[in-house]
Amino acid sequence: MIKEVARVGLPFDETLTIKKHRMQPENLTGNEKRISIVTGIHGDELEGQYVCYELSRRIRDEEGMLSGIVDIYPAINPLGVDSITRGIPMFDLDMNRIFPGNKEGSMAEYVAAEVIDDIKGSDVCIDIHASNIYLKELMQVRISEMTAKTLVPLARRLNIDYIWVHQAATVLESTLAHSLNSIGTKTLVVEMGVGMRITKELGDQLVDGIFVLMKDLGIWQGEVITPRKPIESEDGNVHFLNAAASGIFLPGTSHCKEVQNGELVGEVVDPLSGRVLQKVYSPCKGLVFTLREFPVVYEGSLLGRILAD
Repeated sequence: MIKEVARVGLPFDETLTIKKHRMQPENLTGNEKRISIVTGIHGDELEGQYVCYELSRRIRDEEGMLSGIVDIYPAINPLGVDSITRGIPMFDLDMNRIFPGNKEGSMAEYVAAEVIDDIKGSDVCIDIHASNIYLKELMQVRISEMTAKTLVPLARRLNIDYIWVHQAATVLESTLAHSLNSIGTKTLVVEMGVGMRITKELGDQLVDGIFVLMKDLGIWQGEVITPRKPIESEDGNVHFLNAAASGIFLPGTSHCKEVQNGELVGEVVDPLSGRVLQKVYSPCKGLVFTLREFPVVYEGSLLGRILAD
């Protein structure tokens, strides 16, 4: 069934409506576990749209196997998704910086508060993000040190490639995930793919993992895969590659490729003079799990991340 989570009036007799798709057994006992799948907080991150579709489709094809509640939120920021805008249009506001919100505050704060109220109490929430248009990301779950003990075991079941445990100081308290984790709703943040794209293979991989987690929770009784074993690391294992000059970035390696210490990762070049402005070398042996997709760079732009062996 389709339910409204929040509704706010807009100018010109229009309405902002946040909706969810609730899927549940026909006969409820009152003891069912619940999982929430959330995406579309950033309107230019579209990878989660396919995940929502495919998850709904597979459940609908085997409805008899559903023994718990699945809440699917495809567009927490529907105005952003409709306009392929990262933030909330007209407000120039990143929605993932206003949680937990305030029901007495602005429109965006009110919507954020309603979303938190609706999701809280879920046994697990999965907050799906894509990268931006500039970078391509390996499928990963990012977890703060504060919640690692609770969340890492769940992330291992999600069929993802990489678990990155961040230092607590790098976690923004105004995000959906932090707000939900703070009130006891276990929330995993998934990052994958490229902004403004849908990578079907990644979506299928994540959906397979969601079904594994659903079966662990007792929400799904059907067959599931054996999830892949992810790489796990902390911040100290990750090396950042940044541009030392403005120009055009030409990759010298491929995404998700192993590189050696000192291997060429790419070059920043100047089309006007025909000169190489910077040769970018790997500082270690490891895996290129983030790589620049958009070629125009400025001094300081992120070119890639390497996970040291």
